[in-house]
Amino acid sequence: MSAASGGRRTANLAVVSQAFEAVGRGDVDAQLELFAEDAVLELPYADPPARLMGRPAIRSRLEPALRLFEIRIEITDVHDCADPDHLILEYTSRGRVTTTQRTYRNSYVGFFRLGEGLIRFQREYYNPIPGRVALAAD
Repeated sequence: MSAASGGRRTANLAVVSQAFEAVGRGDVDAQLELFAEDAVLELPYADPPARLMGRPAIRSRLEPALRLFEIRIEITDVHDCADPDHLILEYTSRGRVTTTQRTYRNSYVGFFRLGEGLIRFQREYYNPIPGRVALAAD
């Protein structure tokens, strides 16, 4: 790995980390500033599965989610890819659901493509069951 590609990979990881920090603050605007205008967010395990194209579509999903879930995300593993603009990350979330006050924790695998310092693509795999349990009424 060249120093240039290593530096780009580090910068890209910092962008994703900033997006995750914005999630922890419930700050959709700050998170979306780190996404390209034409970014794609895929959530294959959502119910129903979602493929959101562009910031407005992503916002329409994130705003209600971040009102409902107060979470902090921690990156637990980074899998280097040959292309420094591609990242495969493992991460966890810890927090609560605002309507039920129940604890919410989950583990994720995310595939990211970045360009020009912005997230251009994110595909996130997670277990949907912890969310259903945390959201369920007593």
